[in-house]
Amino acid sequence: MRSFNFFGRLCSAFHDYPSLSKIIVVSTLSLLDFLRSGGSLIAYAEANTNNSNRGHVAHADAITSNSIAHADANASKKKKVVVLGTGWAGMSFLKNLNNSTYEVKVVSPRNFFVFTPLLPSVTCGKVEARSIVEPIRNIIRKKNINVSYCEAECIKIDPASKKIYCRAARATLNTNSKQGEEFEVGYDYLIIAVGAQVNTFNTPGVEGNCHFLKEIEDAQKIRRNVIESFEKASLPNLSEEERKKILHFVVVGGGPTGVEFSGELCDFVNEDVLKLYPTVQHLVKITVIEATDHILNMFDKRITKFAEGKFLRDDIDVKLGSMVTKITENEISTKAKGSDKTTSTPYGMVLWSTGIGQRPLIKDFMKQIGQGNRRALATDEWLRVEGCDNVYALGDCATINQRKVVEDIAEIFKRADKDNSGTLTVKKFTEIMDDVIARYPQVKLYMKSKRVRNFVDILTEAKGNAAKETIELSIEEFKTALSVVDSKMKNLPATAQVANQQGAYLAKCFNRMEECEKNPEGPPRFRGTGRHRFHPFRYRHLGQFAPLGGEKTAAQLPGDWVSIGHSSQWLWYSIYASKQVSWRTRALVVSDWIRRFIFGRDASGI
Repeated sequence: MRSFNFFGRLCSAFHDYPSLSKIIVVSTLSLLDFLRSGGSLIAYAEANTNNSNRGHVAHADAITSNSIAHADANASKKKKVVVLGTGWAGMSFLKNLNNSTYEVKVVSPRNFFVFTPLLPSVTCGKVEARSIVEPIRNIIRKKNINVSYCEAECIKIDPASKKIYCRAARATLNTNSKQGEEFEVGYDYLIIAVGAQVNTFNTPGVEGNCHFLKEIEDAQKIRRNVIESFEKASLPNLSEEERKKILHFVVVGGGPTGVEFSGELCDFVNEDVLKLYPTVQHLVKITVIEATDHILNMFDKRITKFAEGKFLRDDIDVKLGSMVTKITENEISTKAKGSDKTTSTPYGMVLWSTGIGQRPLIKDFMKQIGQGNRRALATDEWLRVEGCDNVYALGDCATINQRKVVEDIAEIFKRADKDNSGTLTVKKFTEIMDDVIARYPQVKLYMKSKRVRNFVDILTEAKGNAAKETIELSIEEFKTALSVVDSKMKNLPATAQVANQQGAYLAKCFNRMEECEKNPEGPPRFRGTGRHRFHPFRYRHLGQFAPLGGEKTAAQLPGDWVSIGHSSQWLWYSIYASKQVSWRTRALVVSDWIRRFIFGRDASGI
């Protein structure tokens, strides 16, 4: 048994520290070389013990000094990369970065990553909170690059001095002084991936009376509140009106989060409350308030129609075209679109899920760099913050300010008109067409919307469907033909899928930074000479899900493919299990699903 434990620990040591195997191999080869030299070396050593020992010690000290000096020199050469945030964008960047020439420091008040798409499942006990959480140190310890983590909150960014100012996330318990809690960190490159916060639209009463669903703590708080509501409603000293008020759950916002939470709560009521709280199950009411004309309005109309029909069958009250005007401790006030009449309704719990807003850190930084009037931090197509060459922003806190084709029409025309004839033929444009498509993604989107494979067809249409070989466009005609292309520009959605892809893209850019400095691989610069270092970021939409409860999910996948029902639910299970960041969380999530199928949801109030 002891030998088994020894070998087990030895294997674990090699797994955690792969460099040990290299040390043992080098040491073994040195020993073999020493023995191969024979007894004369041993005899010489015995005859010159004192001198030899002093020589070996001096030689060892010299080697050690040289090694330390070499290590310090290498460390000083490394570029310092600071990553703010441990969400989807930050985690994806860390997992994909493998360039050892960087010294990476992660700064975040949250020392774990949360699989946010499963937060609604935590609110009613379908999945446990710790099952969708992965400690950030588990992620960085597997990296073969220099990565460290600080549990702190960034309170200010100073791009001029390339420093950030941080405050310790957890105050020191043994002192009343704040000295030592605040510190600064220098950087060569800054990656801002702090996400966003809930947007209350300055509605009175939201902050103090509503639940949000952005963090794991929010989901745990909602779960406790749901259980407490049923326990409180089961007390014998309450009237039926009081029980109805306590068991009235209101969801403000008919987006994916609000709809999924409503479905999870409805399942909990129909599957578990019926058995655990049979005397109050019939008093439960779920209301969804949506300001637009439909819930899930970012999905295909077929999904929207099915979701509204299913909620109607499940007795979920959906109020469309209603806006919340005020929320008090006991009532929520709403106003229908086009009406001045305000209606107040008693409630037990309100979930506010209406969109996102920027964190104070980002608002302050935007004012510093002249972006104070924007809704999000503006970056270029390479995710660099506009006006800050060494600062990048990813995820919900940023938006890509895509350059318009119209802004570069003159340069594009000049690049194509090599003979300076003042007109552009199909042949001339064909030579630079691929570069135009690579630089401006809206061109490809416009071609897709027009169902054409070649942009020349659009030029032909602008010339009244004339023969391609006879087409000659002036710069004004060329501008008219391309002006419609920018109509397809749109901001990327604030989703985990976008943030994940942005983090992976930026990590690949950093992995090839030195190589692409020497040999740029991006599209040509229409304004100026040479090429861009990298290809610009391109988002690839992989589809989206909307769980509706009752083991039914709506799926909208690429190619205009829509699937609704039980088969989509199993697809949802398989994809969300495969997308977990570790085998540990994957096993925990799957086991939670199995446990729920067999034993039901856990209704304990912890």
